[in-house]
Amino acid sequence: MKKQYQAVTAAEAVKVIKSGDHVHISSVSNVPQCLIKALCERGRAGELKNVYIHHLHTEGAAPYVNPEFEGIFQHNAFFVGANVRESVQKGLADYIPVFLGETSKLYREGYIKCNVAMIQVCPPDKFGYVSLGPSVDATLAAMENADFVIAVVNKHVPRTHGDSIVHISKINYFVEDDSPLITVDMPSPTEAEQTIGRYCAELIEDGATLQMGIGSIPNAILSCLHNHKDIGIHTEMFSDGILPLIKKGVINGSKKRLDKGKIVSTFVMGSQKIYNFIDGNPEVLLKDVEYTNDPFIIAQQPKMTSVNSAIQVDLSGQVCADSLGERIYSGVGGQIDYVYGASRSKGGKAIIAMPSTTRKGINKIVPALDLGSGAVTTRNHIHWFITEYGAVNLYGRSLQERAKLIISVAHPQFQEMLDEAAFKRFGPHFHYLWNTIV
Repeated sequence: MKKQYQAVTAAEAVKVIKSGDHVHISSVSNVPQCLIKALCERGRAGELKNVYIHHLHTEGAAPYVNPEFEGIFQHNAFFVGANVRESVQKGLADYIPVFLGETSKLYREGYIKCNVAMIQVCPPDKFGYVSLGPSVDATLAAMENADFVIAVVNKHVPRTHGDSIVHISKINYFVEDDSPLITVDMPSPTEAEQTIGRYCAELIEDGATLQMGIGSIPNAILSCLHNHKDIGIHTEMFSDGILPLIKKGVINGSKKRLDKGKIVSTFVMGSQKIYNFIDGNPEVLLKDVEYTNDPFIIAQQPKMTSVNSAIQVDLSGQVCADSLGERIYSGVGGQIDYVYGASRSKGGKAIIAMPSTTRKGINKIVPALDLGSGAVTTRNHIHWFITEYGAVNLYGRSLQERAKLIISVAHPQFQEMLDEAAFKRFGPHFHYLWNTIV
């Protein structure tokens, strides 16, 4: 069959990028590394300056944030991953605070230009359609608004269904590279995280639709759901943890109101096993992040249950999930999209779950958030709060009542300190509440 496109080298393709341009890079495991390398070579050669780089979380190398490229590349990410965290904290790179569900809006409504979208796709089918594979997120919006689209055609990119399908006529330059996708192994849950998983699982009802983030707590929760029935998935991301539940029939999406029977996400990250699962699978829909993270879409799923984590929680119920004091650690992400959406769902539950201390024993439940910390989920939005010491519902509770409830699930080592801080803040009446609340 005649080839449907004319390929060029990565070095030839990135010549379209000019000084001052805004460049979007596709996200997570689907990063076009050969284009990044070629772009950085142009930077080293002194051919570019003040090129803006935008993306969500990416895996793999991110050399454009290195000190050698100061003044050449300006990194303004929508979410901060481990590969750029140190550079952001040092001021060599930067972060745009934005709800994950509104990252597409930045492009579509012109808040951020997109001169060039650098993406990675699977080979075209006989009709000329390629797939964005495991990561749609804001990349579709970037493509729609870009002056030029450069696509790496890679046989390892899974062909996913949903908004990920685009025609080659939407692409200006093609580059071929068959580097394997980056895989990520999830850490095993600690004993505390397993306990948290059990508390969360007790709140998840049969017929619920789930969203949860990434990491060992989501895996701990999923491992506790084997006796549940008719679970649906509407989330921003999923990983390997859902596979045993799909095989067992626990996850079937039969009670969902929207996308019944479908697993809906905007990106997927994990082992090769999960990439194999989504490849050509009509049960999985990879959708635009503007859809997956729209609180008013989320709220339409009955018994929508969201589980997200935190870096710190204070005694009023403010949740910091993006920073360590003034230092950005990750980003707003989709936490508030789902907290708000789940809380508006009929029978829904919004859960914030975290260990009471770090792995080094540092207290994560504090009288007040550290100076400069971001309150991602406000005290007005929080509902369920879970640690290894229990689950409490803060919704509708006064400041003093919720302080008592939060202290009750803190690490015992820090409860006296927290109680004293609350007494200092609220006065003698606070201690009277103990027997009436907890």
